[in-house]
Amino acid sequence: MGCRIAGCAKELPDLTVTNDDMSRIVDTSDEWIVKRTGIHERHIAVGETCTDMASAAITKALANAGIQHEEVDLLVCMTITPDTIIPSQACLIRARAGLSNAVAFDLNAACTGCIYGLEVATSMMESSMAQGSSEQKNPIRHAVIVGVERLSRIIDWTDRASCVLFGDGAGAVVLEWDEKAKGILSSFLKNTDDLDMLLSCDQHYDLSTFPFGDAQVETGSSIMWQGPNASHLDPERSTCGSIGMEGQQVFKWASSAMAEAAEEACKRGGISLEDVDVIIPHQANERIIRFAAKKLKVPMERFQVSIGSVGNTSASSVLMALTDAYDAGRVNPGDKVLLVGFGGGLTSGAMLLEA
Repeated sequence: MGCRIAGCAKELPDLTVTNDDMSRIVDTSDEWIVKRTGIHERHIAVGETCTDMASAAITKALANAGIQHEEVDLLVCMTITPDTIIPSQACLIRARAGLSNAVAFDLNAACTGCIYGLEVATSMMESSMAQGSSEQKNPIRHAVIVGVERLSRIIDWTDRASCVLFGDGAGAVVLEWDEKAKGILSSFLKNTDDLDMLLSCDQHYDLSTFPFGDAQVETGSSIMWQGPNASHLDPERSTCGSIGMEGQQVFKWASSAMAEAAEEACKRGGISLEDVDVIIPHQANERIIRFAAKKLKVPMERFQVSIGSVGNTSASSVLMALTDAYDAGRVNPGDKVLLVGFGGGLTSGAMLLEA
């Protein structure tokens, strides 16, 4: 299609928190966590902000691509934990990273954000570079897609089932328009309504100065789905403003969604899974990856598994794992690479590309 990956990079906070460290916070153990998730440690942002981590990842990715900051025409930031709502996280990063010519905006598709963000960016690039579009649209020759999360700020640190899963970090990819490159071969996006709120995080509003009625505090639970399947919602299942998850049901859905997205992207790209050189899945749980691999009949050796050292980093997950695959020499020119995401919304998707 003309969009190729020119460079990628990741950035992690300084603090490493091991499973033994977690066992001093909640009733858990290294053996319990590793057996159920594959996670050994994660990185937690103490002083680092999303702006800090994303800007650092972008600077490294641009250096790897040999592209100057002022050459970037578009910045798409995927996050569910922005430093601020206004300005957008992308605008904060644009200023910090010196992307002076970039149009910048945020995108929230939870853990599938990287797939949605890449789809949006590549579609905008292709449209802007189409014949006859140069005077009608902003030309986009270089785009940066960055996923960044401080999930540590929305975790219930008393919930041993969920707090061990998540970590903080940023991953960035630089896209370059190259008419000779095959680049993105196909994509697949899907939304499944989460009527039972299997994966959610309330928004918290302080209405102490609200002049209408007698409401003092409002949370997302008051505006969540009110359909026939919503009656079970327990507002006390997690602290206000923290991630709530029905683990077993999410696991079942995620395994199927990952397999479906992988198969559909390959089908649309006119290849079989056997033709894919490396699969980069969302790093939510190693057991989910293994379950999906078995369902797809693809050996685990062809999957990039990075969760052990970083945990689930939501929107930055796939881009960080993609960086790991490049750094390990697993991705070479001409290779077929399959990116797969799944997460809150419920959202799922995959993108097939040629390196």
